[in-house]
Amino acid sequence: MSISIAHLGPPGTYAEQATVFYANWLAQNTENQVLLCPYPSIAQSLQAVAKGQTRLAVVPVENSIEGSVTMTMDALWQLDSLQIQVALVIPIAHALISCADSLHTIQTVYSHPQALAQCQGWLGQFLPAVRLIPSNSTTEVLQGLDQDLTAAAIASCRAAQLYNLPILASKINDYPENCTRFWVVSQSQDDLINTSASATHSSIAFSVPANLPGALLKPLQIFAQQGINLSRIESRPTKRSLGEYLFFVDLEADVQEPQMRNALAQLTQHIEILKIFGSYNILSMSVEP
Repeated sequence: MSISIAHLGPPGTYAEQATVFYANWLAQNTENQVLLCPYPSIAQSLQAVAKGQTRLAVVPVENSIEGSVTMTMDALWQLDSLQIQVALVIPIAHALISCADSLHTIQTVYSHPQALAQCQGWLGQFLPAVRLIPSNSTTEVLQGLDQDLTAAAIASCRAAQLYNLPILASKINDYPENCTRFWVVSQSQDDLINTSASATHSSIAFSVPANLPGALLKPLQIFAQQGINLSRIESRPTKRSLGEYLFFVDLEADVQEPQMRNALAQLTQHIEILKIFGSYNILSMSVEP
């Protein structure tokens, strides 16, 4: 059986790299084949799953340097019935790709805003006068990069190989331990991953009825009383009114465990809307291909 997976394209993005990693994992653990389906944005990748155009999507959720990917969080809240299958942790090593003769002739650098931010120290030191131009993905401009000898792009070494482009500098991210966590998302809790071990993490999001003292403290106390550790908490605007927020929480427990069931039951007494994105395990890619 062939499984279609949406991801941020075009080919060569870190999202595609994560998807290939997951596809290889599927090939080793199941009899399924994978069809990669690139989309122009993270939101469109998730919408493809919600509309049934693909079975899965691989989307970035958090970078170890720049924090959460807000487009993923907002889209997950807005789209109903999407569930997390598994988390993927992928090492990120950026390269400066250009057909320029040297760094001195580069006038513009293109890349995804996250990649530009992850290399801001290097750019400030070696290319302080260049224009930084955000793009939808790290590889969006690579196809025509050889037509402009004053332009460069920040992407992976793998992307440079795919597009047959020179690398002027490698490992230019400011922190060597840079990595990004991706989620593999489906319409509902799928049966692709059947492991004997229970899930190690769960993700939820909720809104509170009003911005009052203790509005967030009371829900968080519930998890503390149940002995459930929070590995991440993030706020996002509700987009209804200034000062109103949603809260995204990653927990180190399976939603099927008794303490999680108790916590979620109590949580509904203190919040407005609760969305449970599912329980999952984490797969880590140890080295960049």
